[in-house]
Amino acid sequence: MELEEHYTNRSGWLRAAVLGANDGILSTTSLAIGIAAASSTREPIVLAALAGLVAGALSMAAGEYVSVSSQSDIEHADLKREKRELENMPEIELHELAKLYQKRGLDEKLAIQVAQQLTDHDALGAHAKDELGINEISQAKPMQAAMASAASFITGGMLPMLVSIFAPLNLMVIYQYGFSIIFLAISAFIAAKAGGSNIPKAVIRICFWGTAAMLATALVGYLFGIKTT
Repeated sequence: MELEEHYTNRSGWLRAAVLGANDGILSTTSLAIGIAAASSTREPIVLAALAGLVAGALSMAAGEYVSVSSQSDIEHADLKREKRELENMPEIELHELAKLYQKRGLDEKLAIQVAQQLTDHDALGAHAKDELGINEISQAKPMQAAMASAASFITGGMLPMLVSIFAPLNLMVIYQYGFSIIFLAISAFIAAKAGGSNIPKAVIRICFWGTAAMLATALVGYLFGIKTT
């Protein structure tokens, strides 16, 4: 028999990659649109897109690393405390584990047996998974999240960057919006496919909020009406 395919083991890096790619597309495009709405030359648009791309990638990497590191610190603190409790009061911890299995449907005798066998095999591992909810899938991986987020941001941000270089200047806002919606839809499709989720729902969601963000930045550019040369 073949093992059933699951998608939760991808959740750590996929979340960071999706966030990075979408943010790279959306923030770089929004920045380019905002400048294009108030500029009569190409150079400020390209410069703004480039600056947004570099700053955004570094910011995403740093933000992911710090936030996921905080989660990792909490997990390590919980595991350290659990290890100390297992050393100092093993019987209480054993019955605590058995109570968890009883709540999940086992009778008292079987729950004690299961708790005892798992404790004999790997006491800390059993408590980490069933009491603290920490396992190899959900465990925080700061560097993995940071690298996935930065790489995907650069990949996503390069697309509107290329549009800012090659698109006709008088139609820059329209080209940026049109291509970004296509890029966002492709990104949502890939992410939904990789995660086994609803593809149309993912595409509609990102396109709707992407449009709202780009309209807001374009409006800011037009309202200020400052032409840069």
